[in-house]
Amino acid sequence: MSDKDFFAHETAVIDDGCAIGNGTKIWHFSHIMPDCTLGEKCNIGQNVVVSPRVTLGNNVKVQNNVSIYTGVVCEDDVFLGPSMVFTNVINPRSAINRRNEYASTVVKQGASIGANATIVCGNDIGKYAFIGAGAVVTKIVPDYALLVGNPAKQIGWVGEYGHRLEFNDRGKAVCPESKQEYQLADNKVIRTK
Repeated sequence: MSDKDFFAHETAVIDDGCAIGNGTKIWHFSHIMPDCTLGEKCNIGQNVVVSPRVTLGNNVKVQNNVSIYTGVVCEDDVFLGPSMVFTNVINPRSAINRRNEYASTVVKQGASIGANATIVCGNDIGKYAFIGAGAVVTKIVPDYALLVGNPAKQIGWVGEYGHRLEFNDRGKAVCPESKQEYQLADNKVIRTK
C-alpha cells in the first residue's frame, strides 16, 4: 500500500500491494484487493469490491454496492452508478476454473454508467459515453454514445457535460451548458471546440 494521503473508513479492508492516490476516499465495508491501483481523488462508496490488479484512474466515482472485477480498467473521471455490474468471464461455470480466461473491459475517460447497468466483459465503453440505468451492454460502445435498454441500444449522443446533443443538418451540435461544439460524421462524434 502506498504512503500517500488518502482516507479509508475503519471498516474498509485494503490488502497489501495496493497503490492509492492522494485525496482518495474509501468508505464503509469496502474491500480493495491486492495489487490494485486507485488514482488521485477517487471516491469508493460503501460495500464496494475492487478485485486484484484492477486500475482506476484519477477522480473515479464508484457508488455503493459495485464490484469491479479483475480485467476492468477505468480511465480518469469515470462514474460507476449504484449497484452497476461488470462481468469478467463470458461463460462462467461453478465447477470449471476460468481464471485464465478473464476478458478485459476498458471504461474510457469521462464515461458514466448508470445504476443497475450491466457491462458484459470485453465490451469497452467509449470516452464520455453515457450508459442509462438498468442497461445491459453487449457490444463495444462508441465515444459520446448514449445507450439504454436490455440489450442496450444507442439512442443518441451526449457531450462531455452529459447533455444530449442535437445535431443540425451539417452534423454540428452545441452543448447547452458548456457551449462546447461537436461534429457528427460517419457515425462518430468528435469535439471540435
